[in-house]
Amino acid sequence: MLEYYRRMSSYLIEKGASPEQVDKALEKFGLAMGPFRMGDLAGNDIGWAVRKHRYAQGVTIPFSEISDRLCEMGRFGQKTGAGWYRYEPGNRNPIPDPIVAKLIADYRHEKGINARKFSDNEVVERCMFALVNEGAKILEEGIAQRASDVDMTYIAGYGFPAWRGGPMFWADQQGLYNVVARMKEFAAQSEEDAKFWQPAPLLARLAAEGKSFNAA
Repeated sequence: MLEYYRRMSSYLIEKGASPEQVDKALEKFGLAMGPFRMGDLAGNDIGWAVRKHRYAQGVTIPFSEISDRLCEMGRFGQKTGAGWYRYEPGNRNPIPDPIVAKLIADYRHEKGINARKFSDNEVVERCMFALVNEGAKILEEGIAQRASDVDMTYIAGYGFPAWRGGPMFWADQQGLYNVVARMKEFAAQSEEDAKFWQPAPLLARLAAEGKSFNAA
């Protein structure tokens, strides 16, 4: 689930958002820490090592090259004093860094990406729906027995706001039909989006039947 969430956050900065906008939008939603602040805390080189292993094995999972380029600069996060943000000695507060803004802008220019604006609401929807869609696959595969198991894991282990009940419960509150409808809107924007936003079979079925994860 976390991988799809991170992939979507990276997609957002490729297409026009900034790391600080994504983080602030998700923190305003209630998360303890946004994905880029979280990466800097955990160490960006951890995900980089996983991706390099996959590249060596010929496994192709779409993930923004910006993350790799950041690590190639030695910006692993708080432990190196710089990651998606920069950090002053003895201070963990993230400081937006023009070097990262230039890295992202140069990448967009190289790839011919016309940056667009994202509302904070779209940032939250894209990241949360990516999380929920993968959660639905986990339920259908029997990795988790109940939607509430997924919710408790995210509340207790990933800083998800307890008052929102967890990602699957939150999706139920939005109405799964509305979640799928919004995912279809995202899918229609490009071929790349269409592949990412294919609803999990369980999510599609529950939405069509007017049901919810917690009442399935």
